[in-house]
Amino acid sequence: MPLSFHEKSLWLVLASLCAVFGVYFARVVPATGATIGPAQIGSFIGLLVVLVVVQVIGHALLALGSLRELRGRGVSRDERDVLIELKSSRLASWLLACGVFCALCVAVLVPGNAAFVHVLLAFWVLSQVLALASQLYLHRWGM
Repeated sequence: MPLSFHEKSLWLVLASLCAVFGVYFARVVPATGATIGPAQIGSFIGLLVVLVVVQVIGHALLALGSLRELRGRGVSRDERDVLIELKSSRLASWLLACGVFCALCVAVLVPGNAAFVHVLLAFWVLSQVLALASQLYLHRWGM
C-alpha cells in the first residue's frame, strides 16, 4: 500500500526534527557551560530557521509529487485520523509531563540554567518524536 500525502508529511516532519535537533544536541550541548549564552541562542535560532526551511521546501515537493491525490480527494480528515492524533497526543503529553518533572528536578539540583533548558528541550523534542512515530505506526498497522 503506497503512502498517503499525510503519512509522507509525517515522515518529513519526523526526519527533519530528528536531524536538526540531533545536530543541535551533538554540537551545542557539549560546548555549553553552566549557563546559556548568546552563542547557544544563535545556534538554536539558526537551526530553527533550517528546520522551517527544510519543512517548507519538503512539503512543497511532497505536494507537487502528490498532485493527483490532492486534486482527487484533497487532504481530508476522518474519524480515524482524529482518533489517531488524539492517541498520539496522549502518549506524547505523558512523556512531556515526565520531562517537565525531570527538568524541575535538574533546576533544583544543578547550578546554572543550561542543564534545565536542555533537559526541557530534549523532552519536548522526544515527545514530538513519539507523537509523530505513534501516528505513523497507528496509520499503518494500529487501526
